[in-house]
Amino acid sequence: MTSPTGLVFNVQSYSVHDGPGIRIEFFMKGCPLACEWCSNPEGISPRPEPGSYPSKCMGIADCGTCLKACKQGALLFTPEGTLGAVDREACIGCLACTEACFTGALTAWGTAYTVEEALELIRRDRAFFERTGGGVTISGGEALLQPDFVLAVFEQCQAEGINTCLESCLHVRQEVLEPFFEVTDLFIADIKHRDPAIHKARCGVSNERILANISYLARRNACLVLRTPILKGFNATDEAMQAIGDFILDELDNRVLQYQLLPYRQLGTEKYASLDRAYPMAGFEGYERAEWEPDIRRFLKLLQARGINAVSGNNTKF
Repeated sequence: MTSPTGLVFNVQSYSVHDGPGIRIEFFMKGCPLACEWCSNPEGISPRPEPGSYPSKCMGIADCGTCLKACKQGALLFTPEGTLGAVDREACIGCLACTEACFTGALTAWGTAYTVEEALELIRRDRAFFERTGGGVTISGGEALLQPDFVLAVFEQCQAEGINTCLESCLHVRQEVLEPFFEVTDLFIADIKHRDPAIHKARCGVSNERILANISYLARRNACLVLRTPILKGFNATDEAMQAIGDFILDELDNRVLQYQLLPYRQLGTEKYASLDRAYPMAGFEGYERAEWEPDIRRFLKLLQARGINAVSGNNTKF
């Protein structure tokens, strides 16, 4: 039987935000959501794609290796002969241009890993895992769009005593989750809003399947951390927080290891530009620390008063 491969857009060592201890984190390509504030737009498409950084281009006169490598004519140049953009309709995602470019003007978003290649990277950090209680986290994009690869990595990690964490938006069929209960030490998921219509308007899909899967994880007594990104004009209200609190208490019976409130920060805008996309929240009026800090402090009091283990940020010890 052929070992599965996974399409990964980033591997981050020494991560301390997504699970306990020092971790290595794999970010899988492809996501069924389209959250307006997403800071990893390169993880949305399930296919490999080039990112362009024209300021790093030396120009056709001095280089031109990418132009020779692209057989689709998908690279667009300025009148001065430097890289302008990528014709996304013509591009087939072969990434030949990124392999030819040595200045970083063209970057590959999406690299295929075998299970063994991923495990080689994981094993290198074993000393950090043992010292800090860390391990491997697989995130996205959406990790569960590539379940065979993630499951195979987790199975081997469990066999070698390495802690495993799955971060998922949970917009998947319930049966996809089944094999992960035996090999996953920690699940991390978001509750962005209780209202399905508001969730669909800002995230591209309804939250009904997501909430159903969160409830299912709780019923199966999975070790579960929930998060909410706090955005003004979306969910930064007492009412929205109380509604999520109701769900945690009434639907999950408060079986949550931790509920983390994360302030919105404008991140990843340069990656949108590299993909020739507009940043969806470019017109957002902002949510400065002086505003969100007292908001989050108030939300924490509301939730903690109801017995929910709510915390600020995503690097709090469990």
